[in-house]
Amino acid sequence: MSTIAIADTQRTSAPAVRTRLRLTRRGRLVITTLAAIPLLLGVGFAVLNGGQASAGNAAADVHFDTVTIQPGETLWQLAEETAPNADPRDFVQDVISLNALDGSGLQAGEQIAIPAKYTSGQ
Repeated sequence: MSTIAIADTQRTSAPAVRTRLRLTRRGRLVITTLAAIPLLLGVGFAVLNGGQASAGNAAADVHFDTVTIQPGETLWQLAEETAPNADPRDFVQDVISLNALDGSGLQAGEQIAIPAKYTSGQ
């Protein structure tokens, strides 16, 4: 057999089939977008519904008494008068938190809410 005959037989044989998928830049962009959409929807749903407050018919069960501050009276004195068996530091902190005060400074005539745990049963 001659070299020409060998070359002809190679040309007439079936070409090799490539089974590997080749994605173009546009194809990669489409696949990435399709994969990211459910992820973005899930994150968006969690963000929008995660901080939602529950509105119910039941009112908050908060009990407190109010006291009118006298001239020169301090929260520490109020703690000793109102709750002599409680730790004054806890009393002062609870009153500051309940009334959203900036500090322990009070003004005469101011109405202060006192938590019920300090006024009932002590």
